[in-house]
Amino acid sequence: MDIKQIKSLLDSPDPQQRIKAVLELRKEETQVETEVAVPLLKAKMDDPEFLVRSFAAMGLGRKQNAESFAALLEMMKFDRDPNVRAEASNSLSLFGEVASPHLALMFEQDDHWLIRRSILAALAELDSDEELLQVSLLGIVGEDQSVRESSIDCLGNLAKTPKKDIALEKLLSLAKDESWRVRWRTAKALGRFDNLKAKNALQELKEDPDHRVVGAVLELGF
Repeated sequence: MDIKQIKSLLDSPDPQQRIKAVLELRKEETQVETEVAVPLLKAKMDDPEFLVRSFAAMGLGRKQNAESFAALLEMMKFDRDPNVRAEASNSLSLFGEVASPHLALMFEQDDHWLIRRSILAALAELDSDEELLQVSLLGIVGEDQSVRESSIDCLGNLAKTPKKDIALEKLLSLAKDESWRVRWRTAKALGRFDNLKAKNALQELKEDPDHRVVGAVLELGF
């Protein structure tokens, strides 16, 4: 599909045609240069269909320059749909460590579970221990259970980093949490630490009143 066809589809009243055009722009093998593709993708940032905006965010993550980075920041902060904000955060993470402080700040400002889980997953893939610790500690004290559990998992990711001691202390405090799901995820995370405190906590969790927590410990070989 040439650029003339793409522009024509982008202006179509049919959202499926607009999506088709956006998908064409984001292809790695497309002949459309980044400098041409980015303004066209940005033009869809205010599209009435959230799927068009979401695919535009994906495209901006693959057509990388300063303009697309700024556009993704705007979408992540201000789009009215959490699905689009989450996709924008995922795409922003493709820029690497430079995105980490922005993702951590967004985690603090947006408490929607989908955005927070997207940011946790993104930071876990980046070499950004400081930001990962920051958002994990914040997520654990939040209200959404799925975010709490993902945050516990991310603390386990810090087991071999300079932030391991802080992460371990937080996990040890969660080993007695009233929620069996928190204790279960904590057991799995503690298994990643080669540390006497972690091993002692796992021995205690081996006697947990909930069989699912005990099972998690046994799976670790305790």
